[in-house]
Amino acid sequence: MGSGTRSSQWLRRFEHLIRPAGSVLDLACGSGRNSRPLLAAGFAVTAVDLDPGEDSSWPQDGRLKLLRADLENEPWPLGGQLFAAVLVCNYLHRPLFSSILAAVEPGGLLIYETFAMGQEALGRPRRPEFLLRAGELLERTPADWRVIAYEHGLIREGKEAMRQRMVARRPPFQSPDVIHPGCESV
Repeated sequence: MGSGTRSSQWLRRFEHLIRPAGSVLDLACGSGRNSRPLLAAGFAVTAVDLDPGEDSSWPQDGRLKLLRADLENEPWPLGGQLFAAVLVCNYLHRPLFSSILAAVEPGGLLIYETFAMGQEALGRPRRPEFLLRAGELLERTPADWRVIAYEHGLIREGKEAMRQRMVARRPPFQSPDVIHPGCESV
């Protein structure tokens, strides 16, 4: 495989934090450079893209759900589905951010990496709507989520690029009828 088809080093670094045998959403998956190794590692994968390539080029695996969807011009295609991890790599469409966050199951992970401001001097993408502002992933992540790792800057993995990337864990579910010490029932 060439460097353009290798899976994300950021994903590989944090993949061990995904719940074993959990389901992973690979949003804007392209040809599956991240989906394929996730399947090989034992995860169920929902791979979503406008054009994920020929069905015959994908592994014939019952744990793979391949979904063709226009994420920018159609309603969110996943309804209320929840995933042990949501992966977004090299994709940014800000109106989807609340849907992306809502798709992470309680205790699950958001693994996000894409281009940031400054990339326009290095190559594509150059348009501001495709580039994150400094700290933008942190700003868009709810305050009660635990940020495990965050980076912003020039990354020299393969082709040099200005990137922003983050791994955050959604808080585990708490039943609304649980009363914490010092709190009174209403």
